[in-house]
Amino acid sequence: MKEMELTKTFYFDAAHRLSTVDQDHKCSRIHGHTFRIDVVISGEVNEEYGWVMDFGRIKEIVNPFIESLDHEYLNEIPGLEIGTSENLVEWFWEKLNPLLPGLKKIVVWESPKSQCSYTKQ
Repeated sequence: MKEMELTKTFYFDAAHRLSTVDQDHKCSRIHGHTFRIDVVISGEVNEEYGWVMDFGRIKEIVNPFIESLDHEYLNEIPGLEIGTSENLVEWFWEKLNPLLPGLKKIVVWESPKSQCSYTKQ
């Protein structure tokens, strides 16, 4: 069998603030991002279907969580009261890990140059 990785990318827009930084820090004020979330699945290619997992199935599982955050104020979402990328990647991991067999990695991009990732240990 062949082991492969799939990556499905999602986007959503949301606002947040970093409530734990000094008030003179620019991120202490409410601001928004177009977040990019990369969901990485690892597994063996199913000989019958020729894939590790259907991209459509990944979308069905992840989209409800994306939609629950889209155009929201993240600090009001349980578990995201401190709206860092680190907390956001952990929030996604906790939600998706039980639902996505083979989940290997989640990457949260808060800008094209800034990202945080969590990889299954």
